[in-house]
Amino acid sequence: MTVRLPDEQSDPARARLLVVVAVPAEADAVLRGLGAAAGAPAERVALPGGALDRVAHPSGVTVDVLAGGVGPGAAAAATATALTAARYDLVLSAGIAGGFAPRAPIGTTVVATGIVAADLGAETPEGFADVTELGFGTVRHTPPPAAVALAVETLAAEVPGAVAGTVLTVSTVTGSAARAAALTARHPDAVAEAMEGFGVAEAAARHGVPSFELRTVSNAVGPRDRSAWRIGEALAALERAFAVLPHPALVKEAGRG
Repeated sequence: MTVRLPDEQSDPARARLLVVVAVPAEADAVLRGLGAAAGAPAERVALPGGALDRVAHPSGVTVDVLAGGVGPGAAAAATATALTAARYDLVLSAGIAGGFAPRAPIGTTVVATGIVAADLGAETPEGFADVTELGFGTVRHTPPPAAVALAVETLAAEVPGAVAGTVLTVSTVTGSAARAAALTARHPDAVAEAMEGFGVAEAAARHGVPSFELRTVSNAVGPRDRSAWRIGEALAALERAFAVLPHPALVKEAGRG
């Protein structure tokens, strides 16, 4: 049975943006950023298997923020559930991430030009072969270029250190210099790695909804050193990004493909 969220009470012409993050701390940062403009509390809305937070943004965009869980599987399942329950014009995967130095140091805000499942494939005698090379599907989703360009232009003007590039989705976070080097060798345009973007994009694509990804960098990709992570700084950058993003224009540009 299909379950619909109570959006029929809203203006049918109102654009709808779904923001999918992994954990509540990221959702809180996004909501704080939206609240800086909205000036109103979010509405908690039940969703099969959980709930999301809805903000009626004064720009005319309804923004739903969903903490879908960690990893591509949880992200895909949560996104697909939300997309089955309500209609959206754009899906945005967001949160904190590891950044590839020197392109994306700690504190950088990253907008994905490509969303790539970096470890979806098989080890072969010749090395790693991704699912596309094996002939079983795709490992890349390309966000709408016009929406990406608009987001980067806006963020660069308002938030220091905004860059664009490929964001890798991994199921195991990189913890060594060797793996970081292997990833950058396969993906020289990579700026960050996270764990949910491809799952969100895959679900959105199957529902025919455009998607893109925005991340703020909390740590360097490479040897795992928790003492060097700056999670609070990255969450603050995430909040600032959502305070300045031009939500209606992003939805409009994404709809143009």
